[in-house]
Amino acid sequence: MAMPTDIKVIDLMLSIPGEDNSQWYEFMKPLLMDEESRMMFKMPAQYMFKDIPDTGKKEDYIAYTLEQMDKHNIQMAMLGVDDGSEGAKEALRKHPDRFCASLEVNPNNGMEEVRKIVRFYEEYNLKAVTGFASGLCPQVPYNDKKWYPIYAKCVELDIPFCPCVGVPGPRLPMAPQKVELLDEVCWFFPELRVVMRHGAEPWEKLAWKLMLKYPNLYYMTSAFAPKHYPEEIINFANTRGADKIMYAGYFPMGLSLDRIFKDMPNVPFKDEVWPKFLNENARKVFKLD
Repeated sequence: MAMPTDIKVIDLMLSIPGEDNSQWYEFMKPLLMDEESRMMFKMPAQYMFKDIPDTGKKEDYIAYTLEQMDKHNIQMAMLGVDDGSEGAKEALRKHPDRFCASLEVNPNNGMEEVRKIVRFYEEYNLKAVTGFASGLCPQVPYNDKKWYPIYAKCVELDIPFCPCVGVPGPRLPMAPQKVELLDEVCWFFPELRVVMRHGAEPWEKLAWKLMLKYPNLYYMTSAFAPKHYPEEIINFANTRGADKIMYAGYFPMGLSLDRIFKDMPNVPFKDEVWPKFLNENARKVFKLD
């Protein structure tokens, strides 16, 4: 059950840091009602994380990120890319063998957002579309009709949709991210591959029940230190869900790779689960070959 050290890891959530990362969270400011949250601009859920990485000033942030990845045997990482993310765009252009792209979308923008997906797909070989329902202004629950053109485009392009689910870390209403909303999405879009992000707590038991029900529903471990992986998810991976659970980190937003991989060997996965969790499931679901 020990974590093998010879597996090339795929990290499904990583970012290229910069001197000031607070701009990542500007979109959320209109939704933050309490003064403490408005002042937390290392990141708006920093009350949950003890040691948010301080990447400091670097001459080359891409080279620094690659050094951190190599240190922990990370072969490839998924970066969020957008119109303003110059660091991610440069990393994708220079190192297409080490980085792949995802795009976070806002369904409030209607067909313009669908066209944006196509543009990024053509320019950056997009591997996923991501969603943060509680962070949108206005918020949009995952079963809302505004999402349906985006789901249809993901099916057409054959790329997964990765929604944040469960209680959000920032102090935002949780209702748009209830796991139960994915039941309708997976029912109506059976071809859509959906990979849950950010824990699904406190509905992790429902999450695995839905994964049993729907062949194209999966789970990644983003934003959780391995010591805090939900027990229900570990048990599911060790029993009927070995093909459903995959690794995602949270560097540098909330966790260092040193912290993640210090904890990782203590996760009680069965021997046969580790290769799937660290590499094989991501490669298959996101078609990284």
